[in-house]
Amino acid sequence: MKIPKTADIVGIINKIAPVSLAESWDNTGLQIGDPAAEVTRIMVALDPAPDVISAAIAGSCQLLVTHHPLIFKPLKSISAATPHGAAIQKAIRGGLSIVSMHTNYDIASGGLNDLLAAKIGLSEVVPLKVTSSSELVKLVVFVPTEHVERLRSVLLPFAASQGNYRDCSFSAGGSGTFTPVDGAEPFAGTIGVLAKVSEERLEMLIERGTLPRAVKTLLAAHPYEEPAFDIYPLLNEGEKRGIGRIGCLPEPVMLAEYANRLRTVLSAPTLRYVGDPSARISKVALCSGSGASLLHEAHRSGADLLVTGDVKYHEARDAEDHGLALIDAGHFPTEIIMVHEITERLGRALNTAGYTHCLIESCKTETDPFRI
Repeated sequence: MKIPKTADIVGIINKIAPVSLAESWDNTGLQIGDPAAEVTRIMVALDPAPDVISAAIAGSCQLLVTHHPLIFKPLKSISAATPHGAAIQKAIRGGLSIVSMHTNYDIASGGLNDLLAAKIGLSEVVPLKVTSSSELVKLVVFVPTEHVERLRSVLLPFAASQGNYRDCSFSAGGSGTFTPVDGAEPFAGTIGVLAKVSEERLEMLIERGTLPRAVKTLLAAHPYEEPAFDIYPLLNEGEKRGIGRIGCLPEPVMLAEYANRLRTVLSAPTLRYVGDPSARISKVALCSGSGASLLHEAHRSGADLLVTGDVKYHEARDAEDHGLALIDAGHFPTEIIMVHEITERLGRALNTAGYTHCLIESCKTETDPFRI
């Protein structure tokens, strides 16, 4: 039976939402716990609240995965006399590790903001405020023709997506030459004799951050004792990443109608909006949680509407001044949707990795702190 350790699951989470994407002020990743501890049960939740921690421990979980961090700012003390300190101590005593995937999951492709965009019916979705683009390199490797497909299959997981296309690579045939010398253990050829071998040139674009793992995989899978490969720096821009999203509705809809639709889709007990109820909405910007700071980006991007949560009075006035409609669907409703999604994605990733005896469940006790 293959049982993952906390570090193994953190590695899987980092593939979904790389820590490198997180904002500089954020605190993501392993909050508390032992990286070497074995994990047979995982719980996923939005918040590492005391009742959630209790539910995870009562459910015999060794790991709690949350969106919001348990430890956000540097701590001066961990006192059981405070709710925060008591929660940390309870998790430690209960053998519960806690991992957060916060702004890195907000920004990541396929992360929370993409999930929200799909939930509210948007297409042609791109980042609202671009904060970075991935740096690309081209990896070229020469491999015997009969081994090219095997090597391609192990390297494609590292290939950078090209827009809406993934698993992109290119190969072309040719001849390779080499002369093995004393001490070599050649896959083909004879010591001291020039060998000429039918080879394929296999190439693909790879994000620089994943290059070390890609090269390690290449060396392990290549049949040659000393594989020939090249790495080229590129001026090509990689995938653009950033805060929030902006996309289009299939057809225009009145603001009041769309607000009612979102209240149902997001299971929001109430929903506030700013703007003319009869205004026609076609282009929608969004930011899960608290995103009213993106009002100006939404306006400059030509959005008719910004969907977010935690909107303050003067932010609503700013929206009015810009002629931008605004929907405050609440912090909790725009983010709780991540729990089911991460439960499903982690479950699939664990099975793919061979951790079939590690169970994962969604927390069932979380509710919006606001009552209407």
